[in-house]
Amino acid sequence: MVKPSESSSTQEQPLPTLWLLGKTGAGKSSLIQALTGSSAVEVGNGFSPCTKTSFAYNFPQDKPLLRFLDTRGLGEAHYDPSEDIKLCQRQSHVLLVVAKVEEQEQSAVLEVLSTIRKAKKIKQVLLVYTAINTVPESEKNRLVAHHQGAFEKVWGSALAAIEVDFDCDTQTYYHREQLVAAITEIMPLVGLMLDKKEHTSLEEQAFAKVKNEVLWYATGASFTDLFPVVGLVSVPAMQAKMLHSLAKRYEVKWNTRGFAELIGVLGTSFSTQYGVKLGARQLVKLIPFYGQTVGAATAAAVSFGTTYGLGRAAGYYFYRKSRGETVNSEDMQQVYKDAFELGKKVAPRE
Repeated sequence: MVKPSESSSTQEQPLPTLWLLGKTGAGKSSLIQALTGSSAVEVGNGFSPCTKTSFAYNFPQDKPLLRFLDTRGLGEAHYDPSEDIKLCQRQSHVLLVVAKVEEQEQSAVLEVLSTIRKAKKIKQVLLVYTAINTVPESEKNRLVAHHQGAFEKVWGSALAAIEVDFDCDTQTYYHREQLVAAITEIMPLVGLMLDKKEHTSLEEQAFAKVKNEVLWYATGASFTDLFPVVGLVSVPAMQAKMLHSLAKRYEVKWNTRGFAELIGVLGTSFSTQYGVKLGARQLVKLIPFYGQTVGAATAAAVSFGTTYGLGRAAGYYFYRKSRGETVNSEDMQQVYKDAFELGKKVAPRE
């Protein structure tokens, strides 16, 4: 593993992307606020233009892990969606069709959805019905059935749907957990990133504040390890930069001695396996065809898991050190193993 460093280069990497398709006023910005916890001002100022009518919002803004694409203008006069569709189909992983439940007129959305289906670029679609609590129960059921039938008819098959109601002023997010769970089924990394469950210990609470940064480094390491030999240098470099950054966040002095102590607590088996497995992953990627597909994908997933596991274990270590507490080697090794397995499970597959 590379020793402590403050600098490493990162390549441009693709972000898991949610394409929000819906009419103006459907609640797309509120959905972003509910999922990310960002304010209306942060969301409004965070959008950057992709085309004349499509905008991207990266979250978090400083070290992005997720991108929202918003196509605006549906249902408006003289709006031509062709340019937006071409862009969004190329970048998106999941299409979220957002419809305000009481808005029965959805012809513009249905037309674009039909075009998307014919292009056969987007495979994953989730329907999100908003403002669900603004209508009586009996009326709500009728409206949802109406929308569901129309959308499924255009798509040609059954579509999963979530009913939500987000009041961003009071931060009352009805069915937010169900929406996150539905997205997680398709994109596991998003679920880990957006998880806001209660934490049982102060140490877990402390790590929750740096978790997205660890995920950012894990995603970067995973992406660079897709390429033969590159990962041999890039993965340890990104991990070293992550450790330096985490030490700073936990206000722990970080130097070569601290690095050696952290690795020592993880155990000699960790260091040995780390070096052997890293080299083996690079060799596998050199095998024609297999290495460029299965080998590269496996290497990327393992690098994600290793980096996330190392970051999680480092968080545990730095938290204890910052409080002057003794770090139990067995406990820390278990923290690493659990996080490594979770990281492999949620690692991006594209």
